[in-house]
Amino acid sequence: MQPPTPLHARAAGTRPASPAAGESGVNGSGTPRLATLSALTLLLLLTGCGADDTTGHAHGQRPSRDHLVAAFTAEHDRVAAHHERPGSLRFRRLVRIHSREEGRVIELPVFEGDRIARGALLVRLEDDLLRVQLDKAHATKRQKRLDLQRQEGLRSRRAVSEDELAQARTALAVAQAEERLLETRLTFTAIRAPFAGVITERHVEPGDFVTKNNHLLTLADPASLIAAVHASELILPRLEPGDPVELRIDALGPRRFPGKILRIHPALSQASRQAIVEVAMTPVPDGARAGQFVRATLNTAAVDRLLVPFRAVRRDREGEFLWLPDAEGKATQRPVRTGLRIADRIEILEGLKPGEQVVTRGFSGLVPGKRVRVVTDNP
Repeated sequence: MQPPTPLHARAAGTRPASPAAGESGVNGSGTPRLATLSALTLLLLLTGCGADDTTGHAHGQRPSRDHLVAAFTAEHDRVAAHHERPGSLRFRRLVRIHSREEGRVIELPVFEGDRIARGALLVRLEDDLLRVQLDKAHATKRQKRLDLQRQEGLRSRRAVSEDELAQARTALAVAQAEERLLETRLTFTAIRAPFAGVITERHVEPGDFVTKNNHLLTLADPASLIAAVHASELILPRLEPGDPVELRIDALGPRRFPGKILRIHPALSQASRQAIVEVAMTPVPDGARAGQFVRATLNTAAVDRLLVPFRAVRRDREGEFLWLPDAEGKATQRPVRTGLRIADRIEILEGLKPGEQVVTRGFSGLVPGKRVRVVTDNP
């Protein structure tokens, strides 16, 4: 029995060719092999054309490869800077009491925290030996004075030479000087307060033997308490003695205390590039003590500053720089020199002009020469 003739062959009025010897002439499903190949070829062509048309309709053009960034336009802004700087309270008027004579401590009536009036006795050293030496000096002086009087009496009778008379006068002067020396040393054994204050340190006890220049006590004036604040070299030119300052002492809570700049130290630390600014408090707050941590808010006058967001400034081994889109829309790096940081912005001193845009976001993958597209102009 012959296989059925395909419809397209019958429509053309032809007969199918007989299969060659050794060939089956049909596939496993009963469909002729030529028809199967033709159908597959047509399906592939239609599929390819449909994919191209769909792609072209959906996109219409090649996708953009611009790097998206956020940028900020730099402009001058007139702002007054407020700088909070750390510091410590310390006594401006303080004296360390040292011994000027050696001897045993026989009186020491003061302790740490005692308030002392001016002239009050602080330390007394034994003075028995000095008093004996002083008595001897008194006797020596009297004897030298008598010798001089006798020499002057003999001079009227020309029984003594001028050299002998001069020697007698010199001997009396030496005795008087020795007497004054011992009187002075005797006053060193009773040490008194040079001003009214409070005892902050006590290093010896009664009965201790001290030599010359031993540190015995420390006396401070509580009214001289000041805040020593560390200020950067960038703000020092805008500070003057007498400028108002707000102080906050952490140990005394959130309350703020008024103060004024007393003086500015002329030398800066080479490590931190900071100088000490002394701030006086009038009056000194109750509970304030030397050594307490203090925060000082320094106010500088309003000046024109070129400010950009702090996050826009990048740093590498060569220093600080900014990313900017150039006229062709490509990313460029530009080194800058920064100044003061004010809140979340920072001052640009060199390397940027007003009106230029700086990149503030989108730094990941950004390289010089890459095309960028600014999607926002907010800081």
